[in-house]
Amino acid sequence: MARTREFDETEVLDKAVDLFWLKGYNATSANDLVKGLGLSRSSIYATFTDKRTLFIKSLDRYRKRNVKQILSMVQQSDDILKTIAEIFKLIVSQDITAKIPKGCLMVNTGVEMAPHDNEIAKIIHENGQDIENTFKVAIEKGQALGQIPRSYDAEALARFIHNNIVGLRVAVKSNTEGKVLDDIMKICLSVLK
Repeated sequence: MARTREFDETEVLDKAVDLFWLKGYNATSANDLVKGLGLSRSSIYATFTDKRTLFIKSLDRYRKRNVKQILSMVQQSDDILKTIAEIFKLIVSQDITAKIPKGCLMVNTGVEMAPHDNEIAKIIHENGQDIENTFKVAIEKGQALGQIPRSYDAEALARFIHNNIVGLRVAVKSNTEGKVLDDIMKICLSVLK
C-alpha cells in the first residue's frame, strides 16, 4: 500500500527555492536537500524524481511568485512612477542588509547554467519576457495616465527597466554600497520622466 504524502509540496518548493537561491544548483548537494527540506531522500526522489526536476519546479515557483507580486503592484497602482521606484527599492532592500546577499535566483541561474543548458536558458529567457511584459503593461498604463511620456516605445522602456533590474541584482549580490545603488535607481527612473 502506497503511503500518502505527509508534507505540503508548495512549502517544500519554497524551501527548495531558498536553498537553491542561496547555494546555486551545482553547489547544492543531496545532503543539503535532505537537511534543508526536512525530508528523506526517498521522499524527495519519490515526489520530484531527481535534483534537476526539483530545481526546475523551484525555478517555476520562484518565477510565478515574483511575476505575480510585480504584476499585482502594477495593477493596483495609480502612480506608476512611484510603483516602479518601489519595485526597485524592494529588489535592493531584499539583500542590502542580508548577511549573505542572494541576488536573484533567475539571474544567478542564468549566469551559472544558461550558457551550457538550453532548457534552463529557455526558462531564464521566458522569465525575462514575463518581467518585461509586466513592465510594458506598467509603462503603457503610465503613458495612458500621462505620467510617463510617449517619447519612447513602451516595450523598449520595459527592456531598459528589466536590464537595469538584472544589473541591480548583480550589484546587490556583490555588496555594492547603498549610495551606488541609489544612483543607479535614480538615473534609471529619470528616463521615465
